[in-house]
Amino acid sequence: MSEYRVVFQPHNKSVIVAEGENLLRAAMEAGVHVNASCGGAGVCGKCRVIVEAGSIEGGVTDKLSPGDVGKGYRLACQSAVHSDLTVRIPVESEVDASVLNKLATPRKTARIHDVDFESLKDQGLFIPPVEKRYLELPPPSDSDRLPDVTRLISYLKAQHNEHRLVARLPVIRKIPDLLRSSGFKVTATLARPVLPGRKSHIINVEAGDTTGRNFAIAVDIGTTTVYGQLIDVISGEVAAQHGEFNAQISYGEDVLSRIVYAEKPGGLEKLHQVVVGTINTIIRKIVRDSGVSLDEISSITLAGNTTMTQLFLKINPRYIRYAPYVPAATLYPPITASNIGLELGDHVSALVYPAISSYVGGDIVAGVMGAGLYRTEDVTLYLDIGTNAEIVVGNKDWFACAACSAGPAFEGGGLQFGMRAAKGAIEDFSIDPVTLEPMLITVGNARPKGICGSGLITIVATFLELGIIDNRGKYHTDLASKRIRQNDGVWEYVLAWAEETQIDRDITLNENDIDNLIRAKGAIFSGYQTLLEEVGLTLDNIDKIVLAGGFGSFVDLEKAMVIGLLPETDPEKITFIGNGSLLGCRMSALTNRLRRDVVEVTRKMTSFELSDTPSYMDHYVASLFLPHTDIDLFPRLKGRMDARRGSSQV
Repeated sequence: MSEYRVVFQPHNKSVIVAEGENLLRAAMEAGVHVNASCGGAGVCGKCRVIVEAGSIEGGVTDKLSPGDVGKGYRLACQSAVHSDLTVRIPVESEVDASVLNKLATPRKTARIHDVDFESLKDQGLFIPPVEKRYLELPPPSDSDRLPDVTRLISYLKAQHNEHRLVARLPVIRKIPDLLRSSGFKVTATLARPVLPGRKSHIINVEAGDTTGRNFAIAVDIGTTTVYGQLIDVISGEVAAQHGEFNAQISYGEDVLSRIVYAEKPGGLEKLHQVVVGTINTIIRKIVRDSGVSLDEISSITLAGNTTMTQLFLKINPRYIRYAPYVPAATLYPPITASNIGLELGDHVSALVYPAISSYVGGDIVAGVMGAGLYRTEDVTLYLDIGTNAEIVVGNKDWFACAACSAGPAFEGGGLQFGMRAAKGAIEDFSIDPVTLEPMLITVGNARPKGICGSGLITIVATFLELGIIDNRGKYHTDLASKRIRQNDGVWEYVLAWAEETQIDRDITLNENDIDNLIRAKGAIFSGYQTLLEEVGLTLDNIDKIVLAGGFGSFVDLEKAMVIGLLPETDPEKITFIGNGSLLGCRMSALTNRLRRDVVEVTRKMTSFELSDTPSYMDHYVASLFLPHTDIDLFPRLKGRMDARRGSSQV
């Protein structure tokens, strides 16, 4: 895809964007403010810009007069970039660039990590857990009466140097007819043992040469959503992927409510059935989309938190919620997928990631493995941020982990106008520091209908830096803006007026919303402070930070540091791995080495219960400010805020 440079005047700021990028989003990425309060839906008509050079598509609406259009005016939110551009921000939206540079943090998102298939090969880590071998066998005769299975095993040894083999019962049932119908030209699928020295299993036999077709499935069983990928084991590519809401939601939004439901008569069976049904829906979808047959799928790897894993396997999770919080198991043997209701062939094994404790599950272990933390000497902080935040710190020699309850603020919960990151959610924000007029961008460039977690962080960070709120999250009510007002005794800022929204109400952010965010970020910051302290480290000892989960894909790193969610560090040290659980499952489908190492990693991992750690509450109370009671932990922010105060006194 082509890329183009967009230059914004009079600020002389530029940004490189892909062809077709929305011009309003390009301005946001460049750090240029354009008034826009309808989220990019083209309703408010405030994001007027002048295209001085270059080619765009769209941008002409009834919000612009024919005369304005003739002068080059366009609505930025309705314009798509199709060449190098020079765009002028009109005087009504113009802000002194020196003010913006002094007051605003740079925009920075995390580097994206993905599986480097070639690197796996180069490092000798590509040892596929399931491989195929093609054979042309001589048929039986009066002088050669070898049993069919013995014949298959003998020629696997002779032609492919395969030793220590055993055939599973479904294969034995299948072989007699298949060998003869295929003219004794077949492909055997071998499942490698996790531990060296064990036997390989012949799990399937197919007619003809199918060695070029070998697939696996990876599944993340999340509390809210379930995601699946169909993986080409030969190329390492994802052939298809799909996600569905976990049907268990109907029986409880969170883990604890589902444990309670599982205790009711028939509850455990029901929760097992509905999550298996969700996974089967995903399997059918990705198989259909990829054109792969079920017989070509050799394995499925699954990971979830400890409760989701036990519900999936129909194991009573009751004792997870009672002290001393003990799970039924942390390690699980391979399971025949069809035996637990998965719509896959009898030859397919289900491999379930092990857990660490009741609240640090297989999804976190999968993320640690997928991100390669177990192979690096760098001391790494791994954060999976959601309603429950899981924290891991360590390197190839040791790991410590903990979980803390952050609440739903990062997923839009607990806010008056909070929502998940769906169409219409405010996901990005900037503000004119003089007029206090907003620039909103929503998911899908639709009229705003709420605020998602990444948008909330950006809004609160921007308010703090520009002095719109204080470090307790309270509005400075003497500022000259009609957007800052009191409603039922609570101060709020109007992000979008009713006529600009989908919900016919003003969308606001009030002090209670900000307080919920402060508590959520405080729980996480104090969580990893406490964990580090327990292992004798400080934040200065961290070499890398890895963010996992859907939340991390959109959050502005600098803004997350401003509010005290992340420690103040070089953004280049932060990597985003997306769905870490799914990444780890995908890696397991590609290399047996990882499946061997995972047991050792779990043995190296020490779990801490934060509620039993005396210093946790002290750290938590200290974190209930923006960014923290100790501003010296955030020297860059301190410098910017000191500069702002100095400039305001000039």
